[in-house]
Amino acid sequence: MPLRGCTALPLREIDLRASRSSGPGGQHANVTASRIEASFDVAASTSLSDAEKRLIIDRLGPVVTAIAQDERSQARNRELALERLRGRLSAALVVAPPRRSTRPTSASERRRERAKRRRAEIKRGRRPPPADPDA
Repeated sequence: MPLRGCTALPLREIDLRASRSSGPGGQHANVTASRIEASFDVAASTSLSDAEKRLIIDRLGPVVTAIAQDERSQARNRELALERLRGRLSAALVVAPPRRSTRPTSASERRRERAKRRRAEIKRGRRPPPADPDA
């Protein structure tokens, strides 16, 4: 199972369990174990580096699980579960580039100041009129 930015995970590191699927399906669903749960123990993996393990554990936890019960076929659900597991692990390994701070444009500053003045005017209009000192 190749992942973005790392080596392929061998299937022996992925625990696949089949169980009965929930939902409609009639007699067929009552006798077939078509639901597949694929779980991957990150800490026990020999194919991931320590840095990759830390990233995944921080973002997804020590055991990553994907479940598929969409199809009637156990083989198709197995493919879907492995695909979902691959997607979750790949997404956890993506490191966002560091943000470079930039100055706001002069136009955006003008828009912000205009909006602040407009908002202050609205709030000023809500105030009760000043008390008349002659009365």
